[in-house]
Amino acid sequence: MNTKKQLKQIFDRRWIGLWLAFFTFVLTELLAAFPAFTESVYSRGLYPLVATVLSSVSRWFPFSLDDLFYMGLILLGLFSILMLVLWRMRWRSFFVLWLNALAFLYVLFYWLWGFNYYRQDLNERLAIAESEPDMEVFIAKLSDLIESANAAYVKVDTLNVARTDSLVEASYEQLAPFLGIDYPAGVRRAKPITFSGFFAKATILGYYGPFFSEVQLNSHLLSIQYPLVLAHEKAHQLGVTGEAEANFYAWMVCSNSQDSLLQYSAHVYLLRYFLNQAYELEAYPELVKQISEPVKADFRRIRDHWLTLRNVQIDEYASKVNDAYLKTNKIEKGIDDYSGVVKYVMDFSTDSVANKRLQKLLTHRK
Repeated sequence: MNTKKQLKQIFDRRWIGLWLAFFTFVLTELLAAFPAFTESVYSRGLYPLVATVLSSVSRWFPFSLDDLFYMGLILLGLFSILMLVLWRMRWRSFFVLWLNALAFLYVLFYWLWGFNYYRQDLNERLAIAESEPDMEVFIAKLSDLIESANAAYVKVDTLNVARTDSLVEASYEQLAPFLGIDYPAGVRRAKPITFSGFFAKATILGYYGPFFSEVQLNSHLLSIQYPLVLAHEKAHQLGVTGEAEANFYAWMVCSNSQDSLLQYSAHVYLLRYFLNQAYELEAYPELVKQISEPVKADFRRIRDHWLTLRNVQIDEYASKVNDAYLKTNKIEKGIDDYSGVVKYVMDFSTDSVANKRLQKLLTHRK
């Protein structure tokens, strides 16, 4: 076989998806090695344009285009298997079809959002100094957080979704300079997860759809949780990939809002992570005693609500999949990354310069 024919086979159009995937893989490794470049060129340059275009289209559809996309892939899979069984498709064609489908899926994911995994970390891009672990400082911050949750307590029976969304957006716009966001970077219309009941079995409160830039929330969310989870998923749409970072952004946005529900939602959400980290401390029982009964009742209500909906097997499997997905994208802690918000909050709380910058911004915008 001559060289020309060999090259023609290698670069046959049937393998274009694989070549694009290979190029994208090489690019992910390069971008991971140069986070400052990724930050300026992709996260703060190309991605806001991508998010603006995609969300400007998806906003007009009341249902999730991402979910429709996933269902289309499932139907394609079933149809191709049926064709294979009926001998209407050869094994080679089946193999080439799915190899290219997965390759294009991989390419789209990274170009439309996934490259954000390789941007600068939160401390660097927000200029927040990392703090040294100090148990006394941690306990003091936890005590302050408990006090804030007690003071912010608000009984919520009904939720004005449109108003909550508007408040979260207003807070993001206000804090954009501090959070390093090129606001608005698209439209963030929250949509219900198509199969909320199934996702509730896996205790998935929401997720971001990267293929159509969609913020999606579980319809089973309690009113207390809604503002913080909404802000968390909006952070993803704004290019924040890490779960701990998205938690930090959501906490900042909601806790610095003037709305009592947003503040309370932020404090309750964050308090759970701090209490989990403090569980084995000698001071833990006394700290728990500081939590007011109404706040404790809300903790129990949230726990019981999701335990009722949860399916242990589905939840454990979903956690393993999410853990593998995060680690594949160089989030070393996997699903444990969610609790990393404690570190970011401690870093921010002990950085007086960062606190002054935030207070100056909040004062200037009032």
